[in-house]
Amino acid sequence: MTALGALVTHELGVETPPAVATAARLLAEAAGGVAVLFYGSVLRTGDLSGVIDFYVLTERVGGGRVRRLANRWLWPEVSYHEIAVGGETIRAKVATMPLDIFARAAAGETLDTTIWARFVQPSALVWVRDDASATRVRAAVAAAAVTAAGFAAMLGPTEGAPRAFWKALFAETYRTEFRVEKKGREDQILTFDPKHFDALLPAAWEVAGIGFEAGDEGLKPRLAPDRARALKRAWKARRRMGKPLNFARLLKAAFTFDGAARYALWKIERHTGLAIALTPWRERHPILAAPGVLWRVWRTAGSR
Repeated sequence: MTALGALVTHELGVETPPAVATAARLLAEAAGGVAVLFYGSVLRTGDLSGVIDFYVLTERVGGGRVRRLANRWLWPEVSYHEIAVGGETIRAKVATMPLDIFARAAAGETLDTTIWARFVQPSALVWVRDDASATRVRAAVAAAAVTAAGFAAMLGPTEGAPRAFWKALFAETYRTEFRVEKKGREDQILTFDPKHFDALLPAAWEVAGIGFEAGDEGLKPRLAPDRARALKRAWKARRRMGKPLNFARLLKAAFTFDGAARYALWKIERHTGLAIALTPWRERHPILAAPGVLWRVWRTAGSR
């Protein structure tokens, strides 16, 4: 096993709260999943009062014909769930997609940047159907690291600490993905587990065949001219397509996000203290209901 493989296996096996594992299993069983990855802010903080981020990986695309077609090209399918586990409510935002597509995206075989950029960050394999599925997930996450590290070598400084390469990479992916992140978001991610990122970069470069030197100021990758040109061309294509692709995903999510109204009302109550009832109409028509809900929030905020 390579150093990268050992690192990925160790990190994916990190211990997680039993309630998280139970929620993951229930979601996987409902979706016909083969594996569930737990990632994001709750993994970093351990605060189960927030919304947990899960990726449920399946064998095939689900849903009707039109939905299957949309999810084949504009993955993942996004949904929100509230799950009763041991007397407490676990809230989860769930992205669902086939494992084969996840693996292709992680390996950089698509123009997508979201999968490898997210799963180069710490994550946990919180539920898996069998050993074969676990092996496939580990391979995909390792491939995500190799993909990300290659672009980091091209986008980062000539020489620097691993943190400098990752910071440059994350900043570029945010600009490419049509995302608005708070200033310093990259630092927040890197500060959570600096040892993870310090160890991951050289291990991924070794697998990618990117030589490097350890200098006074950190690591200095040796990118062959043809490799550097190929990476620049690949990044240019992703930068050109990133915003249109992610805008299309946002548009799709606006009409297919299962549980969107429930999620929005929970967020409103959490941030404003205003509890708004989830009526059947609001649940069926979240977009049509949005103006009335926002009007109530605005009136309440104005009266305080």
